[in-house]
Amino acid sequence: MASAPAIFNWMSSLSDPTRVRALRLLERHELSVAELCDVLQLPQSTVSRHLKVLSDGGWVDARREGTSNLYTVASDRPAPARKLWTLLREQLGEKGHSASDDQRLQRVLAARQTRSQAFFPSSAGQWDKLREELFGDRLDAPILAGLLDERWSVGDLGCGTGRLLEALSHFVARVIGVDDSPAMLSAARRRTAPLPNVELRRGSMESLPLGDGSLDAALLVLVLHHLAEPPRALAELTRVLKPGGRALVLDMQPHDRAEYRAQMGHAWLGFAPSQLERWLADAGLQAPRVRSIPPEPNVKGPPLFAASAIKGPGSRPGSSAEIPTKVESCLSTKGRDR
Repeated sequence: MASAPAIFNWMSSLSDPTRVRALRLLERHELSVAELCDVLQLPQSTVSRHLKVLSDGGWVDARREGTSNLYTVASDRPAPARKLWTLLREQLGEKGHSASDDQRLQRVLAARQTRSQAFFPSSAGQWDKLREELFGDRLDAPILAGLLDERWSVGDLGCGTGRLLEALSHFVARVIGVDDSPAMLSAARRRTAPLPNVELRRGSMESLPLGDGSLDAALLVLVLHHLAEPPRALAELTRVLKPGGRALVLDMQPHDRAEYRAQMGHAWLGFAPSQLERWLADAGLQAPRVRSIPPEPNVKGPPLFAASAIKGPGSRPGSSAEIPTKVESCLSTKGRDR
C-alpha cells in the first residue's frame, strides 16, 4: 500500500483541472508543448509549468526530438497511482473541456498527417535517390530478412566475405557460413566476430561439413557457376536441409562473357531456367521456381536469377515456411559482392 505522503503528492499533482486535461490528452497521444498549447488553448509558459508538476510527480515522461520535447504518460507509474488516475478519469467522464479538447486534438493530429502527405507529391520523382542518400542502398534486404523465422538455422554455402551472414544474423537463431577459401573465411571471420550466433566452417560445396537435416534454409549466392558439378552441390544442399527446408540459389543467366573463365575462374557461363529446375528436382527438391532478376541500371555483370525450392515432404509448422519471393528478389539484387 502506498504511503500517505506519496498519495498526497499524487493528489496534489492532479488537483488542477488543466493538469488533468493535459494528462488525459497525453494518455492518448505523445504531444509536444506547442501541440498541447493548441489543444488546451493556453500560453506555452502555463503549459510548461503544468508539465513540470506532472513530470516531478512521476505522471509523464519526456523525450527529446530535435529542438522539442515530446511528452506522454509515464509507463512506470505505481499501481496505486494508476488506480487513482482511473478513478479520477471515470468521475470526470466527458464533463468540462473533454469534448472540445478532443476536437482540437484531432485537428492537431490531422495537421501532422497533412504535413507528411504534402511532402510526397513534390518528392515522388526524387524519393528513391533521397532514401538512398539518407539510409543507403541496402535498406530493403534487412527489412525483408525480418520475415524469416527467428528460430531458424540458416546456412550460407559459399559465404565469401560474410556479407549475408552479417545481415541474416540479426533475424534468425543461428547462421552457418561455409566456404572452401581460407582467405574468404578470414575476411568473414573479421566481419562476423561480434556476432555470437554466426559460425564459420571450411568445406567444399560438394561435401558440406554439416549434419543431415541441420538447416531450415540454405543459400547458394553466386556460387554455382564456380563449381565443376553443380548437381552434386545441390544434392548436398538437399541433404543438410530439414524436411520443409527452403533452398535459395542466386546466379547468372546464360551469357557470352567467356573472359570470366580466365579472369574469375567461372566454370559455367550462366544457367538456363529449365536446367536449374531439372537439377533442383533431381536433387530431391520440390516446387522449384526460377525468377529472372531485372538488372540495375548501373551494374556491369550479366542478368541474374533467383531459384527457390523446398525439401519435401512434411514441412513442419514454425520451421521452414516459404521464404517470400520478394526476399529472394531483394537478396539477389544485393548479392554481387560477396
